[in-house]
Amino acid sequence: MQELHDAPLAPLTTFRLGGPATRLLTATTDAEVVAAVAEADASGTPLLVIGGGSNLVIGDKGFDGTALRIATKGFTLSGTSLELAAGEVWTDAVTRTVEAGLAGIECLAGIPGSAGATPIQNVGAYGQEVSSTITEVVAYDRHTRETVTIPNAECSFSYRHSRFKAEPGRFVVLRVRFGLEEAGGLSAPLRYPETARAMGVEQGERVPASAARETVLKLRAGKGMVLDPDDHDTWSAGSFFTNPILDEAAFQDFLGRVHERLGPDVTPPAFPSEDGRTKTSAAWLIDRAGFTKGYGSGPARISTKHTLALTNRGEATTEDLLALAREVVAGVHAAFGVTLVNEPVTVGVAL
Repeated sequence: MQELHDAPLAPLTTFRLGGPATRLLTATTDAEVVAAVAEADASGTPLLVIGGGSNLVIGDKGFDGTALRIATKGFTLSGTSLELAAGEVWTDAVTRTVEAGLAGIECLAGIPGSAGATPIQNVGAYGQEVSSTITEVVAYDRHTRETVTIPNAECSFSYRHSRFKAEPGRFVVLRVRFGLEEAGGLSAPLRYPETARAMGVEQGERVPASAARETVLKLRAGKGMVLDPDDHDTWSAGSFFTNPILDEAAFQDFLGRVHERLGPDVTPPAFPSEDGRTKTSAAWLIDRAGFTKGYGSGPARISTKHTLALTNRGEATTEDLLALAREVVAGVHAAFGVTLVNEPVTVGVAL
């Protein structure tokens, strides 16, 4: 297991931001992961687990403790059952399942990060979420100090949320197991309107899985959501804010503010959610509050391709990024009475 001291963490994140860690360990096996976690817990050392770094905002002062980078490898496909080691590159794994003719995660192509992070956020995009295909998550439980296998039903999945996110610091994901679909090389039914439109089909239709993957990659690239070291629009964490989910009273208040600000004929995006609540679009809110593509004059700005992405233009600090995020949150709340919630995990800092 590789060990470095006073190690830079910014290169391990897609934002390319954050100060150093007191110590950085890189684990390439499950046993090394467990040993590193157990050692930190036994000694009372603060621990930061890093996968692909695509959902992480680290403070400029860095992390005073042990950072553990999970670099485990393992792709096992048996029929329609898939097992991924936590350190596997997610988008590469999606490509391999599509090449194998299996459906279920093809519309999650291009999402940066590692496989182990996907159940934590219940990663989703373009009409698919990993919760619909994950069967089990193998993790090290820091409370019981044992490796456990958690079935889907016990993961408490919901929109961008899970048991793993609700109990931060308890579980360290080691492996993720999926149940995919043999559909003769076709995709799962397309659930997202934009994807269906781009492919010239109706929602609910199936298309070749490879074509669905390529379409999603093109859509994501057009929004700066596919990593490219030469494109500062991709020096981000993708969507920085989750889509707000409002109860009936909050939604009616929101509608009133929309009509007052933008006119009675303006209808904001609204999608039915669980418990009778309504989901609206964070990107729409940000744009209509006056934070358009490319907004900002400093080294941290809104992406020129997508209002939901905050970006490092090359010389930003974490504090620059947070200042922009706070400005957006305050502006949206003042305009519409809705409080945006950041999707990336913050370390040593907070909005």
